[in-house]
Amino acid sequence: MAKYLLLKHYRGAPSGVNDVPMDQWTPQEITAHIAYMNDFAARLEQTGEFVDGQALAPDGVFVRYDGEGRPPVTDGPFAETKDLIAGWMVIDVDSYERAIELAGELSAAPGKDGKPIHEWLELRPFLTEPPTITE
Repeated sequence: MAKYLLLKHYRGAPSGVNDVPMDQWTPQEITAHIAYMNDFAARLEQTGEFVDGQALAPDGVFVRYDGEGRPPVTDGPFAETKDLIAGWMVIDVDSYERAIELAGELSAAPGKDGKPIHEWLELRPFLTEPPTITE
């Protein structure tokens, strides 16, 4: 088994098929989208492939170490930006091919008018071993 992160991006500007910004969806369309995500996770829980997942609020801040004591905090990310991380899901699957299959299925979540949004999902494997240097 190998763990993968499915990183869900919210695009505030159209960039794909049926990529209508979520602020233009009806409450029923948002409910249908969330139900699809929950049903997807519940099905993967039954197969043992679901590890965890969360939706993220559109507001936040950036923080970094500055070496001076209290870290500086700046506003952002902003919901008005073109690309915002909307949530994530961790899966534990038998193969890379299965991870691709599930990411493709998740990309079909319904959006405006109930049509699949065909969103791009970032698929990242978990680092299982530190990289080694060979000479």
